[in-house]
Amino acid sequence: MQKIKSLMTRQGLKSPQESLSDLGAIESLRVPGKEEFRELREQPSDPQAEQELINSIEQVYFSADSFDVVKYELEKLPPVLNLQELEAYRDKLKQQQAAVSKKVADLILEKQPAYVKELERVTSLQTGLQLAAVICTNGRRHLNIAKEGFTQASLGLLANQRKRQLLIGLLKSLRTIKTLQRTDVRLSEMLEEEDYPGAIQLCLECQKAASTFKHYSCISELNSKLQDTLEQIEEQLDVALSKICKNFDINHYTKVQQAYRLLGKTQTAMDQLHMHFTQAIHNTVFQVVLGYVELCAGNTDTKFQKLQYKDLCTHVTPDSYIPCLADLCKALWEVMLSYYRTMEWHEKHDNEDTASASEVLLGRVKEGRERGEGREKDGHTARIPEGNNMIGTEETNFDRGYIKKKLEHGLTRIWQDVQLKVKTYLLGTDLSIFKYDDFIFVLDIISRLMQVGEEFCGSKSEVLQESIRKQSVNYFKNYHRTRLDELRMFLENETWELCPVKSNFSILQLHEFKFMEQSRSPSVSPSKQPVSTSSKTVTLFEQYCSGGNPFEIQANHKDEETEDVLASNGYESDEQEKSAYQEYDSDSDVPEELKRDYVDEQTGDVPVKSVSRETLKSRKKSDYSLNKVNAPILTNTTLNVIRLVGKYMQMMNILKPIAFDVIHFMSQLFDYYLYAIYTFFGRNDSLESTGLGLSSSRLRTTLNRIQESLIDLEVSADPTATLTAAEERKEKVPSPHLSHLVVLTSGDTLYGLAERVVATESLVFLAEQFEFLQPHLDAVMPAVKKPFLQQFYSQTVSTASELRKPIYWIVAGKALDYEQMLLLMANVKWDVKEIMSQHNIYVDALLKEFEQFNRRLNEVSKRVRIPLPVSNILWEHCIRLANRTIVEGYANVKKCSNEGRALMQLDFQQFLMKLEKLTDIRPIPDKEFVETYIKAYYLTENDMERWIKEHREYSTKQLTNLVNVCLGSHINKKARQKLLAAIDDIDRPKR
Repeated sequence: MQKIKSLMTRQGLKSPQESLSDLGAIESLRVPGKEEFRELREQPSDPQAEQELINSIEQVYFSADSFDVVKYELEKLPPVLNLQELEAYRDKLKQQQAAVSKKVADLILEKQPAYVKELERVTSLQTGLQLAAVICTNGRRHLNIAKEGFTQASLGLLANQRKRQLLIGLLKSLRTIKTLQRTDVRLSEMLEEEDYPGAIQLCLECQKAASTFKHYSCISELNSKLQDTLEQIEEQLDVALSKICKNFDINHYTKVQQAYRLLGKTQTAMDQLHMHFTQAIHNTVFQVVLGYVELCAGNTDTKFQKLQYKDLCTHVTPDSYIPCLADLCKALWEVMLSYYRTMEWHEKHDNEDTASASEVLLGRVKEGRERGEGREKDGHTARIPEGNNMIGTEETNFDRGYIKKKLEHGLTRIWQDVQLKVKTYLLGTDLSIFKYDDFIFVLDIISRLMQVGEEFCGSKSEVLQESIRKQSVNYFKNYHRTRLDELRMFLENETWELCPVKSNFSILQLHEFKFMEQSRSPSVSPSKQPVSTSSKTVTLFEQYCSGGNPFEIQANHKDEETEDVLASNGYESDEQEKSAYQEYDSDSDVPEELKRDYVDEQTGDVPVKSVSRETLKSRKKSDYSLNKVNAPILTNTTLNVIRLVGKYMQMMNILKPIAFDVIHFMSQLFDYYLYAIYTFFGRNDSLESTGLGLSSSRLRTTLNRIQESLIDLEVSADPTATLTAAEERKEKVPSPHLSHLVVLTSGDTLYGLAERVVATESLVFLAEQFEFLQPHLDAVMPAVKKPFLQQFYSQTVSTASELRKPIYWIVAGKALDYEQMLLLMANVKWDVKEIMSQHNIYVDALLKEFEQFNRRLNEVSKRVRIPLPVSNILWEHCIRLANRTIVEGYANVKKCSNEGRALMQLDFQQFLMKLEKLTDIRPIPDKEFVETYIKAYYLTENDMERWIKEHREYSTKQLTNLVNVCLGSHINKKARQKLLAAIDDIDRPKR
């Protein structure tokens, strides 16, 4: 315990005063020995128990140093002392003391390395202080030597040098003042040269120099004079900025921007620039319209200058309307182009090093200033301080973000102003007074302007679109109604003669479709642009940035070239007509109709060299091509409809917002043409009732739709009809009537087959042209309206070829004498007892009818080329009717034997064999229809009942006769009644 107390005494803390006073004794301070620590550490230890002992020590022992422990313990003793209790209490105190001592020893050992390190640092500090004391002593000694060696002569020399420096500075100041007094002359020269940056830089430097020498009375008024000059420069700078709006010049604008940058007013310059553009738009349109109004007004005293722009537009005459509109758009284009090039300038200069640009500018200003300065007699040139710090300050004020946002916002604002001005001009005149070509040209200009706007700021030109759309729809409705009436007049006066066109005829050769194939150029109207565009689209601003104007009007904007689509007598040249015949007469054994009909299927041309006999013989007589090129079959009316379609597409291509209305009206042209062809040549109730040659359900639906939506079936207006009904009737057209010059009842002409071919194939040709135009129509059609276009093509255009069946069915139904054949078949005896080797006479009569039909087709083909699909349909209809007539003849038989059924098969096979030599149609239509009916005679009762249920294509009469004829041969009366009941069940749903 004594050792621990000694250790604690040696390690006890001292006051700061004692530590400082006894600093020298630190070195002799003894560090506790390792043995002492070892004794404490070797005692058995339980950290938890020791911590509990320490925690059990009363709090009063941790109080201030003045606490008397002995007195405290003595006071605690009880009045009656107990030795054992005292010893136990003493032992407890010893244990607590031992735990505290051990804890203190551990802490001392833990902090000993830091103590040693700190002691070494104090020793090092003491050595450094001793060295500093030596240095200070030496320094004071040297200063004392310098003080003693400094003389009065040295101080005098320094005073003279100081005076000299002051005089040199005064001389420089005087030269600067002299230069400042001559500055106004140089500033005037710079302004005349439009060197605004140099003038501002020089003025600012002069202001800075004047403020530096303001203590001189000779330049007291120079500051105010320079300030006035600077304001004058700003005014001229604003005028120079306004010139940018109509004719952008890169060098001019660069100088202006540099000048504003030197002034630290780049943002203000942007605000002023937009004000100038707005004012330029207003002044430009007013001056253009005013010029035309005054020109047309002549020497009248009307003061048009005092009118508002809106009122001024109403005085533009129709003759000068289009040139004025073109000049108006040209002038507005110049303003927008200037703004576009302004933005382009800022985008280009945003990435430049503004610091280096400022240095170059300062060099030019300095050189210009030196050229204007005079040299003094002593050869020294007066110079003005360059003020580089001012450039840095101005650059910090240059907010590129503000300028960029301002320019982007200005795009929409300027385009809105342009739209409003043009809209006001358009509303000043009723566009319905213009002819179609003039109206298209107006739309052409507006379309180009909207394209400019879209490229300018990405806007869809809502203001212009809505304005021009309303006028266009109204104009187009009236125009379309007139065209429909004209189309009805053409159809009612059409004699359905072939319009001779060249074999290479294409609708793109017509003037109305030139816009689909011509490339875009300054001299080409925007309505005459190609459908497809190149992979890299060049905007109008890029195309005309260096010069030109997209609104230039040519002296003659119509196509000067003439259309070359018509052929003489169906031949492209007289030589071709001559060569088509010169080689055929040598083959005398080749039938004349084959000589005349032969046309090369691959090329569609008539061969100019001799064709071999085998080649001609290999041709089937069902191909009734003319002995001339396979030119398209169309009429003058068809050509007029195609031209109308081209005009409609011009309007749609120019003004895409009305694309749906235009396509709707265009579909009505096709609908009316289709309905007219059907009404003239395809409607026949008697044949429709037969169930053969019927038009498809899709075609019937289309015809019903056209009749309900487009055809006005009322003869006169009902005075009691509602206003809505009257308006609906205005949208409809009366049903057309076939011209009385067209005769469809003559058998010699196959009941107007030539006219039917021309009419029907012209409709098919028209449908093909619509199919050709579908991609272009689909490209301009709004997405929400595309289902209408798809429905029009799928339900109307695609049904045009389906009209061939009902139209040519009428010819086929009258071309052959089917009634005579039934009479001949009725005279045949079918209940023969032996198998016949010779066919009946009605077969030869029927084949003669087909030969006569073939000759008539040849005669018709001399007038009109009969395409292969048409001839096939005609032959198919005739064969089908002939076969059904044969079945009908067999169904009229009262008695028939097995040998009679064999005779029927012989007759039919003979008919087929001879018929195959006349036509190349394979397989023969309804061949199975006849053969199946003949073979049904041999069926048993059960097979017959199943056969009747499966073959509903036969009529009730035909089925009943089949059962009656079989009665007695292999069917009894009971079976007959059963089969007749089955037939009646099949026929009942048809009633």
